[in-house]
This record gives sequence, C-alpha cells and structure tokens, in this order.
Amino acid sequence: MSDLMDHLLSRRTLPAAFLGDPAPTSEQLERILTAAVRAPDHKKLEPWRLMVFTPKGCERMGALLKARWQELDPQADEARLALETERFLRAPMVIGVVSSLKDTSRAPEWEQILSAGAVCMNLIHAAHGEGYSAQWLTEWCAFDEAILVELGLGEGERLAGFIHIGTPQAPKTERARPDLSKIVQSWGE
Repeated sequence: MSDLMDHLLSRRTLPAAFLGDPAPTSEQLERILTAAVRAPDHKKLEPWRLMVFTPKGCERMGALLKARWQELDPQADEARLALETERFLRAPMVIGVVSSLKDTSRAPEWEQILSAGAVCMNLIHAAHGEGYSAQWLTEWCAFDEAILVELGLGEGERLAGFIHIGTPQAPKTERARPDLSKIVQSWGE
C-alpha cells in the first residue's frame, strides 16, 4: 500500500487545542499552500483565496471576536470572553479559506464552493505531509457578517473554513467510521 493510502486510511483530526509549536516554517508553508491550491477547479476560475493569520493577526482576531461576542451577548461571562480571545491562539498557525465565486456562467456556483472545500482538505493533507496535524473549523465567527466584513470578505464571499495547523501534542484517538454497507449503493443494475 502506498504512503498516501496509508495516510488516507488512518487520517484523524487532532483538536486545535492539542496542536502546539512549532508551526510550519516559511518554506513548508509555501509547499502546503502550493499543494492546497492544486484542488479541482473547473474552468480554472480559482474560486477561493487564502488568508494566513500571522501571530499578531491571531491576537487581533481574538480581540475582534471578544468585542463582537460582547455585542451579541452583553451578559457573557469572563470564561466565554477568554474563550473568544484565545480562539485563534489554540494552534500556532491558522489559514482561512475564502470561497470567492467567480463567473457562474462558466462553472456552476456549487462546483466553485466544492472547490473551496477541496482546498481546505488539501491543506489538511499537505500539513500532514510536512509532519504536522491540522483541524478544519468554522465555528460561529465564520458565519457572522460583522466578522466577515472585518476580515475583508466581499459580497458573495464566504468562509469555507479556518485550518488550524501545528505539531501534535497528544495522540490521535480513533472513532467509529461510516459503515460502507449503509452509505454506498450500486446504481444501474
């Protein structure tokens, strides 16, 4: 069996809270990003863009999330506000994938959205290939209009996910996987 199949058949997510230093180097990050954008992309529209959050950017994001949460829930306790402040500090690197629809007369909207999802998955596999672990998260902030404006998303853009990357600090645990007999059907017989 190939190394790739070994990886795919054993892939598990380690929560971002268990991803520590070091983060990928700049050379590794370039390879990770290069691999990520080799996603299926009908009509070569590149219907996505990437946001690499610097350490300072992660701190700024925490301040934005805390302030926004206080607007949404003025009664929020200190524990919740601390959670928002540290949301982007759980892993040493965060990459946002923005679904950015292009010419829908050339490729359907759905295909373009799926392409952004493929970029997210490629980021996870590429991080693994460089010796790291990654978790794909969205959470409330990926759907909050005020946060999306602060992140510079334009009209029609959506956040496909935040990919948290770092060095595993705990073992990955297995979980039950789908039963193929329940989800795969033979068609055409």
